[in-house]
Amino acid sequence: MTVSSSPILVTGASGFLAIHTIIQLLEQGYTVRGTIRSLSKEAEVRETISKYVQANDRLEIISGDLEQDAGWDEAMKDVEYVLHVASPFPLYEPTHEDELIIPAVQGTLRVLRAAHCGKIKRVVQVSSVAAISSGHNGENKTFTEDDWSKLDSIGAYPKSKTLAERAAWDFINSAENTNKMELVTINPPLILGPIPNKNFRTSVELVRTLMLGQVPGVGRIKMGLVDVRDVSAAILLGMSTPEAAGNRFICSGGVLWLKEIVDILHKEYGNRGYKINTFQFPIFLIRFIALFDKKVAIVTDSLGWDYELSSEKAKRILKWNPRTSKEAILSMANSLIEQKLI
Repeated sequence: MTVSSSPILVTGASGFLAIHTIIQLLEQGYTVRGTIRSLSKEAEVRETISKYVQANDRLEIISGDLEQDAGWDEAMKDVEYVLHVASPFPLYEPTHEDELIIPAVQGTLRVLRAAHCGKIKRVVQVSSVAAISSGHNGENKTFTEDDWSKLDSIGAYPKSKTLAERAAWDFINSAENTNKMELVTINPPLILGPIPNKNFRTSVELVRTLMLGQVPGVGRIKMGLVDVRDVSAAILLGMSTPEAAGNRFICSGGVLWLKEIVDILHKEYGNRGYKINTFQFPIFLIRFIALFDKKVAIVTDSLGWDYELSSEKAKRILKWNPRTSKEAILSMANSLIEQKLI
């Protein structure tokens, strides 16, 4: 694909995934327009990106709030592709699920409608495997893009991701989409990999907590993992691959038990002063602890659940080739050390 001279719009430009996505776009010669809620973060975003690529002349930062209409029509001016990366990722369940669901759904539709008005060719939306496998706890199967989460038995975050993605597909397939604008969704599991700055992210919490020895052990829980650099690569492939239009893509680097994750960390850092506990708690004990700990309570439904995530479609259509889960884990741990966050 020839590099477009038109700017690529990236929403939520100060985020972990968005920063890596912008870096890759700039490295490939694109011009980027990034949106952030407050321009007070612009200097930090530019400083972080400039550590990786010197292309400030091809990077524009503008204000764009997913909960406000103002500015979105202007953001789409002369843009060919929109990469909708921005979305809240909370550490705890909110007081009310609408605190997450309404901004996620309305923000997605706000971006899509503005993109449609701006005659954008294609939108790549970052969704999540939370929109695919949630609510299927106990179904020991391999999930594919044909699967959707069950809304009646899931928390606020997976529900927000599911409803936002469904709203996007409904818009694309509706009569409102008179321009035949294309949509691609990228559905990653937990995103690890190197953090680019000290701006603390929710996705860092797992590795940080384990590295600091803040938990005496782990539960029998399986987690899908992927390196942030590979998700960014998938987003760009979703933008540039003609055959990607109209598809959702699971982008997983692998699915590991928490015990496997702590063993990887312990082997690498255990003799370097990091007290990484490798004990695996019995399931009944985790359920008891969850009565007193909100962080633990979120994961109790996943205890003992054995499943896989198929990224065959992304590898076949996008020619996507991810790093190993081990590299994603260790690169995040190394960056936490480098940033002096542990």
